[in-house]
Amino acid sequence: MQRESELRQQAQEAIKGLIVRLSGWSDQSGDLLDIIDVLMQVDKKITTTKNPEALVNRLVNYIRSVAIKGRLHFPDEEEKLMIDLGIIGQKAGLNGAYMADFSDKSQFYGILEEVPQH
Repeated sequence: MQRESELRQQAQEAIKGLIVRLSGWSDQSGDLLDIIDVLMQVDKKITTTKNPEALVNRLVNYIRSVAIKGRLHFPDEEEKLMIDLGIIGQKAGLNGAYMADFSDKSQFYGILEEVPQH
């Protein structure tokens, strides 16, 4: 229980750091705005989700996929935060990636939640 709480806290700190840093970019492309939307959604859900490692794993895969598609390159600070999240996500093993569409933003939203479009 203690370890899971620390894990959630580490993930939230990295997510909030990424939100702040990415929001400060001058070029706010649609892909970047999608990444920021998903970061904010995961930040809300991480405290209540049953398996935070799998959620973080899906988050990292989504960000990497969208960044490649949108040709977004992360500076060192953002990359360090992504690596920190990747380490947390690795603890999920195969549970986080099984049959997932990495580029689908709706995987982070509930059935009744509206998915922002950019």
